[in-house]
Amino acid sequence: MKNSRSYFGATHFNSIFFIVLINCLCAGNLLAQRPSPSFGIGFQAGNPTGLSLQFYKDRGMTTDILVAYDLHDFFFLNVHGLWNTHLDNGGHLHFYYGPGGFIGIRDRGPEYPNDDVAAGVSGNFGLSLVISRIELFGQFTPRLELTPSTDFQPGGGVGMRIFF
Repeated sequence: MKNSRSYFGATHFNSIFFIVLINCLCAGNLLAQRPSPSFGIGFQAGNPTGLSLQFYKDRGMTTDILVAYDLHDFFFLNVHGLWNTHLDNGGHLHFYYGPGGFIGIRDRGPEYPNDDVAAGVSGNFGLSLVISRIELFGQFTPRLELTPSTDFQPGGGVGMRIFF
């Protein structure tokens, strides 16, 4: 993956994110603390931009998934196992870190005989702030591509998730 923009470019999840946000606000109960375990759905803007999912546990490993795609020719999946460290007594500010992996697929059409598939290992390091059931986060996600060639790609972004 010599051109990181072709695999990890911005996609458009704004409408999905705002639909989920409006549904959650209408459902109420956002003032309660985030339960553990719980499921969070949201949006990450960055490299790549996409749908962010998290299966949160207060103790043990949390599963974090980022899905990015465009409807034409691109799909990206990044999965991490994360450990959370609470940085305050209330459990609102977290530092998280953990290993993971990724796969990126680009279908460039019949004029290109070989579609691009990239896969490798990654790490995730970030800070999050939890305000009732809403989490704001910023993260750094270095990726080491192992196939089709060896290449390093920095990644990450900022985002928001709503937990149920």
